[in-house]
Amino acid sequence: MKVYIETFGCTFNQADSQIMAGILSENNAILVSKLEDAEVIIINTCYVKHPTEHKVINRIQKIQEQHPQKKLIVGGCMVEIEPDKLSSIAPEAGWMGPHQINKTFQIVKSVLEGNNTQITGFSSECKVGLPKIRSNPFIHIIQICEGCVGECSYCCTRFARGKLQSYPSSLIVDEARQALSEGCVELQITAQDTAAYGKDTGEKLSDLIKELSALPGNFRLRIGMMHPKSMMDDLEGLIEAFKSEKVYSFVHIPIQSGNNQVLEDMQREHTLEEYKDMIYRFKKEIPDLSLATDIIVGYPTEDEKAFQDTCDFLKEIKPNFIHLSKYKHRHLAQSSQLKELNFNEVKRRSKIIEKIKSDLTYQDNLKYVDSKQEVLIVEKGKKGGFVGRTNSYMPVVVKEAKIGDFMELKIKGSTRTYLKAF
Repeated sequence: MKVYIETFGCTFNQADSQIMAGILSENNAILVSKLEDAEVIIINTCYVKHPTEHKVINRIQKIQEQHPQKKLIVGGCMVEIEPDKLSSIAPEAGWMGPHQINKTFQIVKSVLEGNNTQITGFSSECKVGLPKIRSNPFIHIIQICEGCVGECSYCCTRFARGKLQSYPSSLIVDEARQALSEGCVELQITAQDTAAYGKDTGEKLSDLIKELSALPGNFRLRIGMMHPKSMMDDLEGLIEAFKSEKVYSFVHIPIQSGNNQVLEDMQREHTLEEYKDMIYRFKKEIPDLSLATDIIVGYPTEDEKAFQDTCDFLKEIKPNFIHLSKYKHRHLAQSSQLKELNFNEVKRRSKIIEKIKSDLTYQDNLKYVDSKQEVLIVEKGKKGGFVGRTNSYMPVVVKEAKIGDFMELKIKGSTRTYLKAF
């Protein structure tokens, strides 16, 4: 049984694929790195954005055209969000819903035997402690909860991942301890909303971070995306937890729009003022904090004033990382009932935000030049050299290094996307 796994999307989806690989390996399946060598192909889909949807669909169609003799299994969010479309483009494929990855071996075995096996639906089974095969042996991803407590009007992912299910902190800490004992130097804590952790069980993200950072060893914790609304009732606890030297001074807190009316229309459940207050309080206590945020440009109710408010917001807050999306209706999302803005207008606004993003990140990166930074080397560079992260999670490229080492490096140059230590 030779299996190839291809993954689209977020860190959480990457962890799902690593679990699939771990389960298959434990059952003596052979994992291959080339699609051509596989008997069974698993495509773990993402459906959060319209461009990603098209990439996924094109990939599924291309594989069926070029490798009709191979068995295909489609997993991930598409399976739950738009099964009718999946049935039309891949009628003979097996299905594996994102809550069913513990059944990976059974599904692969069944499909290989010629069955059109399709297992979907929600499950309360815990993903912590399941076997994983890491794509990077030095970085371990831990899923702390699945689903969310929000009802954002533009989102379709919540229909695939469901209501919040937090996993026991004791199991999470055990998995982290095991990963560190196996040589990992970075733990990535992931969820659809990490700050929602424990809102269904009475536990808190801040306490979990403190438990994890108390583990012995020299390593770093990267905390994944936090919804502003979910942070509000434990802000002080989170700030204290992030002060640990083992936690990257890095927060990913999406704003989506710099206009309160649009935020209300998006059903974000927080205001611009509340968001700014959180950021200022974080930065007051953690001066070297870096901030990532998300912007959706062209939401159906975003007029010119609302767009300008978003531009002004970015110039005021000066995020270190900006993830920009052009609004497009998503299947099942509430906002899909609204009329989309003219595509050319959305494109125009997107270009303006891209320019602001480019200017901000370039100016921000310049301030690191000639400084000395402690850098954790985490991977080989795609174009040569090695890539590391500063304590505030800024990417640094160096020519010679050893993965897993902490290095004291002088920053000698910068680009809009990374720092250079050569």
